[in-house]
Amino acid sequence: MHNVQEIYQAADYISRKINVKPEVGLILGSGLGSLADEIKNPVKIPYNDIPFFAESGAVGHANELVIGELMGVTVAAMKGRFHYYEGFTLDEVTFPVRVMKALGIEKLIITNACGAVNTDFQPGELMLITDHLNLAGANPLIGPNNDELGTRFPDLSQVFDKNLQDLAKQVAQEGNITLHEGVYAWWTGPTYETPAEIRMIRTLGADAVGMSTVPEVIVAAHGNMKVLGISCLTNMASGILETPLSHQEVIDVAAQAREKFVQLIKGVLTKMNQA
Repeated sequence: MHNVQEIYQAADYISRKINVKPEVGLILGSGLGSLADEIKNPVKIPYNDIPFFAESGAVGHANELVIGELMGVTVAAMKGRFHYYEGFTLDEVTFPVRVMKALGIEKLIITNACGAVNTDFQPGELMLITDHLNLAGANPLIGPNNDELGTRFPDLSQVFDKNLQDLAKQVAQEGNITLHEGVYAWWTGPTYETPAEIRMIRTLGADAVGMSTVPEVIVAAHGNMKVLGISCLTNMASGILETPLSHQEVIDVAAQAREKFVQLIKGVLTKMNQA
């Protein structure tokens, strides 16, 4: 469990660098870092400058926190995230979410690139995460609970906020963006799943599978934050097509889908600002 002193130290360091109060946190997945480049009056803080922050070695992740204005909303965007498969502890993976909460952020938009398990989906399409499956056999809240951060046994029945989902659906409809709805399964990685594992994951009720997001969502729920999760379906999961999977394909398809993805997130922020 996170050390409260470390959380406040990191939040305090960030606060001293900015003169605005961030309202929304953004965790930008593979290929989506470009959204952070559109933030106005940005303050960019490298992760290795922030006390107790880890640093991601994943391809396509830039390792900086960018704070500023996007569509009239003050955001704190993580340009690059930490993954369990890189060898980080789940405390390290989720530490930035704790820090966002300490900065006063109550809403979190979390994105990822992932594989489609539902055969009705196509690569390059987007999926609204309505629920998740934790298949990693791990949980970031294991260990002593700190009541200052959240309750011992948090409820996850409404972890993905219905109001934020409604905003995303409105934006998708107005912008003519295909936005599926579905369940995201967390697999540790770094291997892609076997065809048998994908059959199992589909049987369990997942529509997409990826190597991130769920730990951060659990910690956000622990801190009573409202979460919107959106996936970019970069490939059909193993066994659906005969071709082997490659990370380059993930990066390439994420790049092709980026425009719709960015349009969707900016639209949601615009609607938040109008609310």
